[in-house]
Amino acid sequence: MKKSIMPLLFLAFSTTLATSQEKKQLDRDAILDMCGCYEVSFKYTETFAPEIDYEKHLDYTSKALELALPIVDEDNKISLQHLLVLNDTVVIKHWRQDWLYENQQIFHYDKDNNWVFSELPADQVKGQWTQKVYQVDDSPRYAGSSTWVHFDGKHYWENQSDSPLPRREYSKRSDYNVMSRGNRQEITPYGWIHEQDNDKIIRKNGQDDVLLAQEKGYNTYVKVADERCKAATDWWAKHKDFWAVARDAWEDIYEREGDLTLLKQVDGQPMFMQFYELEAANANKDEILELINKFVTDNASKGNAGQ
Repeated sequence: MKKSIMPLLFLAFSTTLATSQEKKQLDRDAILDMCGCYEVSFKYTETFAPEIDYEKHLDYTSKALELALPIVDEDNKISLQHLLVLNDTVVIKHWRQDWLYENQQIFHYDKDNNWVFSELPADQVKGQWTQKVYQVDDSPRYAGSSTWVHFDGKHYWENQSDSPLPRREYSKRSDYNVMSRGNRQEITPYGWIHEQDNDKIIRKNGQDDVLLAQEKGYNTYVKVADERCKAATDWWAKHKDFWAVARDAWEDIYEREGDLTLLKQVDGQPMFMQFYELEAANANKDEILELINKFVTDNASKGNAGQ
C-alpha cells in the first residue's frame, strides 16, 4: 500500500517555516545591533572621474558622538533614531532609519527634490528588508529593499539607491544633482560600518544620466559606554512626544500615489529650520501638517493631507 506523502510535505513546510523565522530573527538582531552609543568617524574621498580635466574635491572627514535609539520595535518594523552629541552637552536630532520586513510601498528619489512612490511586487521583496532613511525633519531621503546576509561570520545588508546631495555638499556644490548611493551596513565586533560606493550623477529630463565622479565613504561606529550619550537620552525623553506626532503627520503625506515634490525653501528658510520653532512650541499635528504642506508643491495633494 502506498504511503501518504502528507506527513513529509508537512515536515518540509515546517522546516522551511522554521528556517525563514530563524533567518528573520537574525535579521532583526543585526538591525538592533546598530543601537547604542558610538564614537563615529565619517570619511569620504573622490576616487574616479571619467573626464580627465575634472578637479577632485577635497576629502571630507569628521567625528562625532552619536546615539541610536530603537523608537519602534515590532515584528515587521524597527525604527532607529540617531542623535548627535556635541561637546557632551549639545544634542542635535540626526537621521532616522526605518526597517520594514517584506515591505511593498517605497519611495525612490528622482531629482530636484522629487520622490516617486511605487509598489514593489510581493515576490520581489520576499525575505527582504526595506531601509527607509529620513532627514533631520523626518522628510524623505532615500530607500531601498534588499536581503540581509549572514554568512562566514559576517552580517551585512547592501543596496543601491538614489538620493539628494548629502548635507556636507548640498549647499556647496551645484555641478551634480543626484547621488546614486551604494550602501553596505555591516555589523562588526566593535559596532558597525556604513560603507558607501557613491556615483555623483548629472540627471536631466529626457537624457541619459552622466557620471561626474565616484566617491568612497567609510563611516565607522565604535560602541562606547551608554553613559557618554546620557545627554541624548535625556533630550529624547523630553522631545520624543513631539517627534512621534511629527512622524504621524508625515505618514499622512506619505499615504499617496505618484510623486512628492518638496520646495527647498519657504520664506527664505529650509524646512528643518522651521521645524525648530514647531518643536519649541510643542506644536500639534495640524500645525505640523500646515508647515509641511507649505513645502509640498502638488496643490492637489495639499487638500488631501491630514483628511
